[in-house]
Amino acid sequence: MAQAAPAAVIILAAGAGTRMVSRTPKVLHRIGGRSLLGHAIHAAQGLDPQRIAVVVRHERDAVAQHAIEINPDILIADQDNVPGTGRAVQCGLSTLDAAVKARAVALSGAPLDAEGIVSTTQVCGPVVVIAGDVPLLDAATLGELVAAHKADGNAVTILTTEVADPTGYGRIVRDPATGSVAAIVEEKDATDGQRLIREINSSVYVFDAELLRDALTLVTPHNAQGEFYLTDVVAIAHGRGLPVRAVQSDDPVIVEGVNDREQLAVLGAELNRRILADWMRRGVTVVDPATTWVDVDVELAQDVTLLPGVQLHGASTVGVGATIGPDTTLTDVEIGPDATVIRTHGSLAVIGAGATVGPFAYLRPGTELGERGKIGTFVEVKNGKIGEGTKVPHLSYVGDATIGKHTNIGAGTIFVNYDGVNKHHSTVGDGARTGANNIFIAPVSVGDGAYTAGGTVVRYPVPAGALAVSAGRQRNIDGWVERRRPGTEAADIARQARESEAPQESSTLGRQAREEQARAGSASHPVTPADGTPFGYRIPDAPPTPAFGTPQAQSPNHNSPNKESGDAQ
Repeated sequence: MAQAAPAAVIILAAGAGTRMVSRTPKVLHRIGGRSLLGHAIHAAQGLDPQRIAVVVRHERDAVAQHAIEINPDILIADQDNVPGTGRAVQCGLSTLDAAVKARAVALSGAPLDAEGIVSTTQVCGPVVVIAGDVPLLDAATLGELVAAHKADGNAVTILTTEVADPTGYGRIVRDPATGSVAAIVEEKDATDGQRLIREINSSVYVFDAELLRDALTLVTPHNAQGEFYLTDVVAIAHGRGLPVRAVQSDDPVIVEGVNDREQLAVLGAELNRRILADWMRRGVTVVDPATTWVDVDVELAQDVTLLPGVQLHGASTVGVGATIGPDTTLTDVEIGPDATVIRTHGSLAVIGAGATVGPFAYLRPGTELGERGKIGTFVEVKNGKIGEGTKVPHLSYVGDATIGKHTNIGAGTIFVNYDGVNKHHSTVGDGARTGANNIFIAPVSVGDGAYTAGGTVVRYPVPAGALAVSAGRQRNIDGWVERRRPGTEAADIARQARESEAPQESSTLGRQAREEQARAGSASHPVTPADGTPFGYRIPDAPPTPAFGTPQAQSPNHNSPNKESGDAQ
């Protein structure tokens, strides 16, 4: 490929693409993880040319910015109001010549208009011209075209192909005596006999720079569309007796362009089919290719399995033996060997070897899951680092947190990281066990081997090996439903249950006496605790609240809980 490197590549990206019916320029529409222009630039870069120029006009700033984001060294050539591909290439070549000239001046230190500098500093050698809307064209095909151009000493070399229906394409007219290309005739300018020709122009060329520069000055707009056709250069070269030859591709799809959204979808599907076929030949299992989409820059290792409904985008990488899917969409995610990711949406995340994710997990940017770790069902992680062997099994949010190794996070845990203005970070150490329905108010830390009880709100640091408990003892207010929700189904059922459980001897009492007895038995009495427990109300015979099998935590503070809102007690 390096031996066939051209002097320059000109990419035509100035068209409006009106048939796309879109606010987005045609060349910025995407398939396979790249814009159409991105595919063209990638193919051009594969030739290792000295310079690449992108010709722009419609939505000039957006297209130019996108091209420079892909490759900052790309030259932007502005096409003026003169229509046609010939004028577009002329603008591109002028920009390339100016860059060569500026480089020569910079190296020599001579002024821009110094004698000898202007006349001798222009692009020399092969110049490749491609369209910015042919996404399946690859560097290998272009390399073969450049190699043939150099080997045959051609003035012009054209990539052609044969199609069953050539409608809409320029036809390749060959010299019957030599078989060389005599002209390219556009559809609207073709005769009835020329329209029968099935060999078509792909709009991919290699020109000798000197010929191209000179011939473009001779092109006129005397045609059905009133444009300056680049294809007229072919006839000019042939008329001068210069060698003009074609390299015919046996794969028409690689030179097919995009003009509307239907063609965009068709070529997108074909590109994806080829990507999947290539990975399957290299040892990847794709269970259902019809529902599996993999971008061009994704990397898959041997024995990866992609289940139905998988979409892998961006620069995602999947390690040996990993299983992805079903129904998983990952963008720029790194997945380690033997990991499993099920029904998950993720981006800019790292999943360690042997780890499991999902189902129904959401991995936001900054997620890192260690080896053999677990992010389970309905778990969302953002900017969270979860250590080796650590599990966040279900129904939790881990935001701006670092969790150590071999820790277990209970169900329903929330790391509260946002105070309305700033984000704050929390830390949980190695070997910790947090209870269900915990809330960690950042910034806060939990030490190695610490426990937190179910329902705990952690606002302050928890030392290593400590148990954090913030909940008060449960208080039952008997008869509340009948008194505060009378007439409801629940009240009726509660009354029936109470009456069925009432002692038999109470049946001899009158109605008022029974009500007084029930009221007296259901009342909660405030007491002064003698054992230092932090609860202002004690329910007779109420069992202590367990926390991971340990006695109820004690506290020197004696704060009475508020009574039930609106309750008369």
